[in-house]
Amino acid sequence: MQDDIALRIEAFDRANGGGVGYYKDNGAYYLYLLETEAPIARLKPTGQSEEVRLGYWSHRRKWEDVDDMGGVVIPLDDALEFIANEGVFWTWT
Repeated sequence: MQDDIALRIEAFDRANGGGVGYYKDNGAYYLYLLETEAPIARLKPTGQSEEVRLGYWSHRRKWEDVDDMGGVVIPLDDALEFIANEGVFWTWT
């Protein structure tokens, strides 16, 4: 069975010039910069429709929610666009 989320991550990466890899662990998808292997973002499916909870690699050297009030939960395509355009995800790259 093909993984729809993985396919959409790959398609978004290709459409935006490439350079981002991902791996899946414990039900979440972890994006990283291929060149340096620096962490970029964590996408954790919520189980409701195509929504994911966003996480970023913090200065504490751990994954944290984007928002302190329960995290940001948005559709996958919106999440990928958000990651591409928000500096917090690219701090450690």
